[in-house]
Amino acid sequence: MDVELILKVYPYFLKAAVITVELSVLTTILGLICGALGTTARLSRFAIVRFLGAAYVSLFRGTPALIQLFLLYFGGPQIGIQLDAFSAGVIGLGLNIGAYMTETMRGAIISVDEGQGEAARTLGLSRAQSFRKVVLPQAMRLMIRPLGVNINAQIKGTALVSAISVVELTYTAQRYIGSTYKPFEMFFLAGILYLAIITITGKGVAYLDRRARLQ
Repeated sequence: MDVELILKVYPYFLKAAVITVELSVLTTILGLICGALGTTARLSRFAIVRFLGAAYVSLFRGTPALIQLFLLYFGGPQIGIQLDAFSAGVIGLGLNIGAYMTETMRGAIISVDEGQGEAARTLGLSRAQSFRKVVLPQAMRLMIRPLGVNINAQIKGTALVSAISVVELTYTAQRYIGSTYKPFEMFFLAGILYLAIITITGKGVAYLDRRARLQ
């Protein structure tokens, strides 16, 4: 292993890691928003809204994320959607992970005993109040850990945006392989930085999970 080369290119990989973190944060935020909206739709009393929620989940879980990125970035201009690579990456990956988060959130909500909501309504709370004050707080505690799994998967999934030329860790590794002919060192360095980001994120999720379970 060429340690001297790794130390030489490390600052450039660190800049790329910042882009990866930015992508991860923005796609996670968008994914949580889409997940909340998708969950609301999936649990709606209206059949058409439930259908739209199910269609969203089926579409984005049933097709490869890379194809979704290509459609948005390369195919978008044909239908009037003009996005730069970074924005296309955020939107594409955010919509994709949002479909998975939808099912994570929905699963946590329906796992709460129905008797909890019924007991709250017998005490005079409306359906919305019983959901907001009784069911949702319990469901949120249950969904932290699986959402953390979704987020970790999303961080690793940001490598896909290298295919549309976003200069993040994987793209940077590929670019330096072309000039150094040292694939092991470049991908090793990228892998270490991915591992560091995911480890820090995992510890943050674990902390939130412990705090939630103590309440």
